[in-house]
Amino acid sequence: MARERFPLPASIAHQVRRVLRLRDGAEIVLLDGVGSEARCRLEEGDCVVESRGPAGGEPRHRLTVWQALLRGDHMEQVIRHGTEVGIARFGLIVSERCVARDVSAQRLERLRAIAREAAEQSERGVVPAVEAPMPLGEALAAAQEGSVLLYERHAGLRLTELPLPPGVFIGPEGGFTPDEVAAAEQPGLTIAGLGPRILRSETVAVAAAAVILSRTGDFA
Repeated sequence: MARERFPLPASIAHQVRRVLRLRDGAEIVLLDGVGSEARCRLEEGDCVVESRGPAGGEPRHRLTVWQALLRGDHMEQVIRHGTEVGIARFGLIVSERCVARDVSAQRLERLRAIAREAAEQSERGVVPAVEAPMPLGEALAAAQEGSVLLYERHAGLRLTELPLPPGVFIGPEGGFTPDEVAAAEQPGLTIAGLGPRILRSETVAVAAAAVILSRTGDFA
């Protein structure tokens, strides 16, 4: 039976031929972004499929990070490094102390492109969703039961002491306000501390994801 054969899309062909400088006979892995991969060999400018199957880079625990909007390129850092670590979904939120209050359609597409590039680089099988911003109150109502809001001034439970959460809420540069934390103290959602040090918001997302996914064997 003839093997499946198709030309590489122009954008991928440029990366493969011009950037990576791969030649005929080289093996590559193509990811469809929704959970499957194709192991292929380059041949006369085309891609010849050797095998297909589920992608191997996806974490078993599907973690949502509800990230308050950040200034400058800090949101890009969260999306890029969070995708590499294994975050499955990014819910962008607007809270009281956010300096950035909105994301343009062009900017949102840029963040989604970064998630796609980071998923390719880290051999993820699924590109994480990057959702349009919503107010914190709406996000709290939409969060799965067992989600956690991380608050740097909380002196009680820490993230490592809680059951495995499906989602974590992370504040902006100035953190969540006491009123926002009080609003989050509702059935099905827990407040947790971050330990003795104050971390930058863009650091918290990656650190929290690494802590959570390490408990399931999905990281480190």
